Amino acid sequence: MINEQIRDKEIRVISEDGEQLGVMSAKEAMKLAKEAGLDLVKIAPAAKPPVCKIIDFGKYRYELARKEKEAKKKQKVIDVKEVRLSPNIEANDLNTKVNAARKFIQKGDKVKVTLRFRGREMAHMASSKKILDDFAEMLTDVAVVEKPPKLEGRSIMMFLTEKR
Repeated sequence: MINEQIRDKEIRVISEDGEQLGVMSAKEAMKLAKEAGLDLVKIAPAAKPPVCKIIDFGKYRYELARKEKEAKKKQKVIDVKEVRLSPNIEANDLNTKVNAARKFIQKGDKVKVTLRFRGREMAHMASSKKILDDFAEMLTDVAVVEKPPKLEGRSIMMFLTEKR
C-alpha cells in the first residue's frame, strides 16, 4: 500500500535515510512524505502499529525486482530425465543406457529409470527387478538411489540422484 491507500489511524514512520520518526497519524506522515517529494509505503503491515517508510516507490519496486531476479539467478533447476528399459534388454544395450544416465547425473539432473512390461512379460516381473538393481549397481560411483524400485501399473520405477 502506498500514499492514500494507507488508512490506519496510527503508523510507525521511518525516514528515507532509515531513522525512526516515531508513531504518528497517517495524515501527518503523508504530509512529511509530500514535503520530501517522496511516497509513503507500508513495508510491514502485520506489525503493531504498521510500519511505513518514506521512500521513492518506483525505486523501491525496482530494488525488489532486482533482488528477486538475483535470487532466481542463484537457484538451480533440477530436471528429471527418464531412461526406459525393457525386461529382455541385452548387456550392451544396458551399458548404453547406463552411460546416458551417467551423463544426466553428472550434469546435475535426477534420473527416473523405468522398466516397462508388455504382454506376457508381466508374468516374469520378479526376475526383472534384478535389471534395475544391476543398473543402480553400475552407477554407484556417481549416483545414489533416491527412491527404490516400485511397481506402478505395467512398469517398475526407480529414481537416482547425484552422490553428495
